[in-house]
Amino acid sequence: MQTRVDIAIVGGGPVGLSLAAMLVARGVAADKIALIDAKPLALATADPRSIALSFGSRELLSTISAWPTAATPITQIHVSRRGSFGRTLIESKDYDLPALGYVCRYGDLVHALDARMATGLPVFRPATVVSLQPGDAYAVLSLSDGRELAASVVIHSEGGVFGEQSAKTHFRDYAQIAITSTVHAASPPSGRAYERFTSEGPLALLPQADGYAMVWCVAPTTAERLLAMDDPSFLNELQRGFGQRVGTLTRVGARHQYPLGLNAAPHTTPRTVAIGNAAQTLHPVAGQGLNLGLRDAVVLAKMLARDLSAATLAEFERQRQRDRSTTVRVTDLMARVFANGSDQAASQRLLGLSLGVLDFVPPAKRALAEQMMYGWR
Repeated sequence: MQTRVDIAIVGGGPVGLSLAAMLVARGVAADKIALIDAKPLALATADPRSIALSFGSRELLSTISAWPTAATPITQIHVSRRGSFGRTLIESKDYDLPALGYVCRYGDLVHALDARMATGLPVFRPATVVSLQPGDAYAVLSLSDGRELAASVVIHSEGGVFGEQSAKTHFRDYAQIAITSTVHAASPPSGRAYERFTSEGPLALLPQADGYAMVWCVAPTTAERLLAMDDPSFLNELQRGFGQRVGTLTRVGARHQYPLGLNAAPHTTPRTVAIGNAAQTLHPVAGQGLNLGLRDAVVLAKMLARDLSAATLAEFERQRQRDRSTTVRVTDLMARVFANGSDQAASQRLLGLSLGVLDFVPPAKRALAEQMMYGWR
């Protein structure tokens, strides 16, 4: 049996769920929107991964009453280069804001968004798209559970580029592995997040509840060695790489790893468009990936609530180009330049000192802070 809708959203993560809620908030009938999610809801809401949300993302999520209650505010961001005296400190009070951003569990955000799911919105879960056949009036999606869906517009919001449009010419391999975990320290979190650049990649500690969410980007061989360590040995290595800014590190949670790369090749057809990680997968430096995807969602919801034509999808790509390209360039530059040489290299010392200079150039510092908090909307 074929289900017919106006809009099909492929991907039930935070970006896809947010788009569905934003469309309904703008007056699109819930039964005209379908959501296809590969994961069972219970699995998604139990996901313990930590995610960083900018202050701008809180504003967007609050408009649809989907702000997760268990979110830890970031009031300061301390950025430094290992082996250099230079550093910059960005503080929310300088911008008359309660926080620069927040840290929460992925599962808590999915739960908050699912609670806002409109009654009558068709949900296909768990299911994946096996094939998509475009037509003159609509596209037909064949699902893994045997059902079929017809939609005037298909939005890809899965965690990766959908179908065969991966455009490897746009892919950059950073030759890094991100190790994620939670860590606790002798000094309790005070709202300060840390981004510390090393010769192999950035190391971030973000305040979350009574500890820190950790993202440590290193070379693959280093990752293999770190993951094989017992907890005390790993904490010693982390302490050596991070320093004593939060006191002695006392405990580490389960460690996970994933390879890092840049894939910024959004693909649009007269009936399909990609948003979030399906359009651009970024390096986690500065934690901009999800925030960029939420900005995609709010713009697309506004446009699709008025018109479902191919011209609308093309105009969406044009409107989002500046924010996307700026965010991609900033994160890519930080990922490459600050991890391109030994700690003692003259170029890296100069880069580290430039962070200190940033504190004395308010316009440049404000531009960086506003990009992190809001992007180019």
